Amino acid sequence: MGRGADRLFPDDDGLPPSGGSSERTLPLGDGGLFPAEEVPTPSEVGPPPSGGGDGGRLAVYTDGACLGNPGPGGWAWVVPDDQEAPEAGRRESGHEAATTNQRMELTAVLEALTALSGSAALNVYSDSRYVVDCFEKRWWEGWKRRGWRNSSKQPVKNQDLWRPLLELALEPERDVKFHWVKAHYGNRWNELADLLAYEAARSAEDARAPEAAGS
Repeated sequence: MGRGADRLFPDDDGLPPSGGSSERTLPLGDGGLFPAEEVPTPSEVGPPPSGGGDGGRLAVYTDGACLGNPGPGGWAWVVPDDQEAPEAGRRESGHEAATTNQRMELTAVLEALTALSGSAALNVYSDSRYVVDCFEKRWWEGWKRRGWRNSSKQPVKNQDLWRPLLELALEPERDVKFHWVKAHYGNRWNELADLLAYEAARSAEDARAPEAAGS
């Protein structure tokens, strides 16, 4: 998630405040620094730069990036390599030619849960309030109760991603917990997922450039 993109969403389907944008437009490569005026309190930082696994639970960090709104985007997930698990060190990324940051955040988690289907207990770390709040605040219960409409009686956005994601995350035989981490605040696994997602988005942008030149 890019600087300034991590904001609290007032509605229950992740719509940013009026006039705001949650799209990533800046590259990484800033050394993980955070704007001085936005330095969080210790309670907001989330887990330390260690892997984040506990009690036999597998940790996975996810992130999404988008170069425009919409625009070429990328997603990534990373399993820290400091865990005693066969999956330790695994990572994947991918891209789409035209998408949004929110869709890439969702895709990253969806791809991670799909790839790690053999892991019954997971800690998912994300810097996206859009993703984490759905589970911590149980938005999905209201969506289902209202026939996949939000509290404003509008259709929930990105249902094509939310529906399969909820199916995986809420499987009775799995125990998936979501944790929010502050973006660009020195957590090396969050930073790595962010970098991979951004590089994937750049790959999508590069692939699109020849097509645009030939049109």
